[in-house]
Amino acid sequence: MYTVVLMLCLIISCIVLAPGLQGTLEKIPGFCSHLTDCNKLVGYLAVYRVCFAFALFYLLMCVLMINVKNSRDSRSSIQNGFWAVKFLIIGGVLIGAFFIPRGSFSQVWMIFGLGGAFLFIIIQLIIMVDFAHSWNESWYRKAEETDNKIWFYGLLFFTVAMYCATITATVLFYVFFTKPDGCGLNKFFVSFNLIACIIISIIAILPKVQEVQPRSGLLQSAVISLYTTYLTWSAMSNEPDAKCNPQGVTLEGGKLTPHADFQTVIGIIVLFVMVIYSSVRNSSATSVGRFSLSSNKEETTAIPEPSSAPSGDEESGRPGQKVWDNEQDAVAYSYSFYHFMLALATFYIMMQLTNWYSPESASIVSLSSNWSSVWVKIASSWVCMLLYIWTLVAPLILPNRDFS
Repeated sequence: MYTVVLMLCLIISCIVLAPGLQGTLEKIPGFCSHLTDCNKLVGYLAVYRVCFAFALFYLLMCVLMINVKNSRDSRSSIQNGFWAVKFLIIGGVLIGAFFIPRGSFSQVWMIFGLGGAFLFIIIQLIIMVDFAHSWNESWYRKAEETDNKIWFYGLLFFTVAMYCATITATVLFYVFFTKPDGCGLNKFFVSFNLIACIIISIIAILPKVQEVQPRSGLLQSAVISLYTTYLTWSAMSNEPDAKCNPQGVTLEGGKLTPHADFQTVIGIIVLFVMVIYSSVRNSSATSVGRFSLSSNKEETTAIPEPSSAPSGDEESGRPGQKVWDNEQDAVAYSYSFYHFMLALATFYIMMQLTNWYSPESASIVSLSSNWSSVWVKIASSWVCMLLYIWTLVAPLILPNRDFS
């Protein structure tokens, strides 16, 4: 349900950015002239206000859920119920957000958005690296336990497929995003990330790395390489240089604006998937804790086994569904941290939809190009590879730490 609320935030934000919305509202008799100022209901400021309301809700829940250790805590009922009240609170804060005077609201809230989005990107990259390792470990373990070669064939197939996709995309980058007599920055981006992908693939199969991490392999490197390739494409697609960005269209005054075509659709789909997956996956303490420098094994939060205590219906002899509370001893995930991650995801949505440093030109159909988006995405690709390299070499650098 909290994820659905996050999706609702994304949908409303896309709606208020839709072109022609203000004209549609003005057709409603007396709505814009008597009830409200329709200028407040559209554009990037409307997105700021929508995300303000949802972020405030998640941060409120984050504070309320601090130190909830099991379901016997009375606050756990707030986490798992009272949905009518929660939606009323969200609706009330959302309406109130549109009455905030413009003043310095946009500038101040942009700073909060930049900070929150940056934190979300970092943890999102950690989750991507964790996903690559978890996928390989899961299928490798199933292959050993079942002695079924299909799991090995699956690993081989997806590894080869992702490397082929990476190589194909890189060739297309050189064809469409570079010119023989120019586009030096794009040549650097593509070449540097290609070399980095080769380096991480070699490191993954080095004997020293294999000795301390027997399940380290090329599948993880293929996942990171493909994701890095996507970030490279997404970054170059946001360049304002018309000569080096074939996906844009030059408007009057030489301004470059990408169409709402394949690039925009893929970007929105990836935004949906990454925001939802990262938010849900981040609730696990082991996902982020794996990358900490702590050497204390007991700091990792284990998910408790289901309790044998029956539900109230079974105790009273009444017929009903047999339900066991598996959080009577300890919660399966940190409630407070989960809401904190959803708040960061809200900031990430806000900054993505409003072009980061250039919110005035934001539109869901025509996303303006700017160098801030380019460097954010390129820097993200480099951080992602550095995190992956760290997971490979950390056992060699810190031999006394248990990375299992």
